[in-house]
Amino acid sequence: MKRIIMMILRNLPLVPFAWCKLCWYASHVDRYTEEKRYALLKMIDGRANKGGNITIDAHGTENIPQQNGFIFYPNHQGLYDVLAIIQACPVPFSVVAKQEIGNIPFLKQVFACMKAFVIDREDIKQSMQVIINVTKEVKKGRNYLIFAEGTRSKKGNHPQEFKGGSFKAAMKAKCPVVPVALIDSYKSFDTGSVAPLTVQVHFLEPIPYEEYKDMKSTEIAAEVKRRIEETIKAYGGWEE
Repeated sequence: MKRIIMMILRNLPLVPFAWCKLCWYASHVDRYTEEKRYALLKMIDGRANKGGNITIDAHGTENIPQQNGFIFYPNHQGLYDVLAIIQACPVPFSVVAKQEIGNIPFLKQVFACMKAFVIDREDIKQSMQVIINVTKEVKKGRNYLIFAEGTRSKKGNHPQEFKGGSFKAAMKAKCPVVPVALIDSYKSFDTGSVAPLTVQVHFLEPIPYEEYKDMKSTEIAAEVKRRIEETIKAYGGWEE
């Protein structure tokens, strides 16, 4: 919370303009291209990061597929995760957000601007419809981000179990799966510190459909988690 307050205070002259523009875009998404909406989010995100003493250290952007229509699968550390990936990722994407987060001010407008899908994990029918909708959108060439853990890890850089059901949309869309390793993202909002912070975002090599088509969803989940954990260990984020 302290860092969020610092982000706002250090950007006070910009806040009214940025907030109004974000709300306008969120309420009129069809008037603007996805690229223009994403550019606005990157601008706001960049200013917030600067005000909050956060540096994004991006790796592997060359691994992001050249052709749109793929799904990012990052480890989940907290509310800051999507903002870190927006700053690091050069191409627009949308997200599947859980219902609780989808109602938080600012994030609500960000997700609306991204045309995100909000999922109710307690409603199986609604969850299945979200998977169907994401599948259709990815087939049309939109990119998505899904947190396969379902909820944030309580152990910092140590991911929880990746749920196989999270990969159903990718399997149905027959699209590349792009693992994303986040390191120290949880320190942004969840530690109470405002000290300068570097958050690492690693885009790993995509897993093409041909490579995972004969695997079970649980096997894909385990493989994505394994690759992310290996990266976290290799870049100093793993603490025993």
